[in-house]
Amino acid sequence: MAPGFFIGHQKEVRKIAKSDDTRINEDITATTCRLIGVDGSQLGVFGIRDAQRIADEQGLDLVEIAPNAEPPVCRVMDYGKFKYQQAMKAKAARKNQSRVEVKEMKFRPKIDVGDFETKKGHVLRFLKKGARVKITIMFRGREMAHPEQGLNVLERLAKDLESCAVVESAPKLEGRNMLMVLAPIKGAFDEEQAEAGGNE
Repeated sequence: MAPGFFIGHQKEVRKIAKSDDTRINEDITATTCRLIGVDGSQLGVFGIRDAQRIADEQGLDLVEIAPNAEPPVCRVMDYGKFKYQQAMKAKAARKNQSRVEVKEMKFRPKIDVGDFETKKGHVLRFLKKGARVKITIMFRGREMAHPEQGLNVLERLAKDLESCAVVESAPKLEGRNMLMVLAPIKGAFDEEQAEAGGNE
């Protein structure tokens, strides 16, 4: 490959590196380093120019991984690829953290028994799948004068589902809506499924 490739490659990688404190290639200030090869093998102590030459010959970067060691430890690696893999791992970790779904079920304060049982069944199904459920009581017009009716619905629902769900966020009034969040209790669903089957 042409020598210009390495210069352009190193400049591009240095831009990536500016987001952290890692020193790479010409930014390394030490005169000697303990060098680790691309395969993780210990290559010994080298002058920094010789270590850089080894990295350049492989089309890779010299990365200072332990600057406070004596001498500092550097590794030959594809730094751009390394940073990309780190970003993908962080993204995957965030995805796993946010995997718990939040479903919503809306009730009216004067809901009849049939609708209540139907909606309770939907909430139960969401909980069994491991989702948290936001329960919303929607008030209209003069219903706002009696928020206790909405509170009664929420308390009744929490009571009916207490064997498989906990109240994660207590009922609170926000504008014309009253909200409550239920979270599933792990391992409590077999018994609850049997009870739900008996209710249907």
